[in-house]
Amino acid sequence: MAKVLLLNGSPKKNGCTAAALDEVRKTLEADGVETEIIHVGNQAIRGCVACNACRKNGKCIVDDLVNEVAPKFEQADGLVVGSPVYYGSPNGTLLSFLDRLFYSTPFSKHMKVGAAVVSCRRGGNTASFDVLNKYFTISAMPVASSTYWNQVHGFTADDVKKDLEGLQIMRNLGKNMAFLIRAIAKEKENGLPEMERTCFTSFSDGK
Repeated sequence: MAKVLLLNGSPKKNGCTAAALDEVRKTLEADGVETEIIHVGNQAIRGCVACNACRKNGKCIVDDLVNEVAPKFEQADGLVVGSPVYYGSPNGTLLSFLDRLFYSTPFSKHMKVGAAVVSCRRGGNTASFDVLNKYFTISAMPVASSTYWNQVHGFTADDVKKDLEGLQIMRNLGKNMAFLIRAIAKEKENGLPEMERTCFTSFSDGK
């Protein structure tokens, strides 16, 4: 059975972001996809310090939730990252988590399906959406889309439940994500696209 991890980047376990993610979760499960929600936003997650110890150890030198989630991410077929909007950007705790999760893990993320979900009271949603999607697009992960940007509006979870279009977007996202995962699983029998890794632009010779 296919599996998708959903990361709640809000400090609030049952807030606006959780309400959006739950709508995606229910849709995925109705489509036969196993899900697991992991609460990230309430954790004390330090940022990456570029020590590169992970290159030797195969995991982050800071042994916290990042290393706990890493093997689950490796086995998952998809990843949904949800965040509230803070000053026009995702929650800093979540960004520190994602920086270290993506950088410290040696396994390929190629063709795992990614999706970002953001919640806000009014503005900053598309800027936050863009930041989160870049983790996927730098990792050769197809990005699942919906019938609008993956966002909900509200100051409380009850407000989000009144955002009928937002909830509809979450359901359509879940359906599209489940379809992509199934399609990729079928095509894997013919082999995934070969990724070139021979070039690395650094201009270290000064030319």
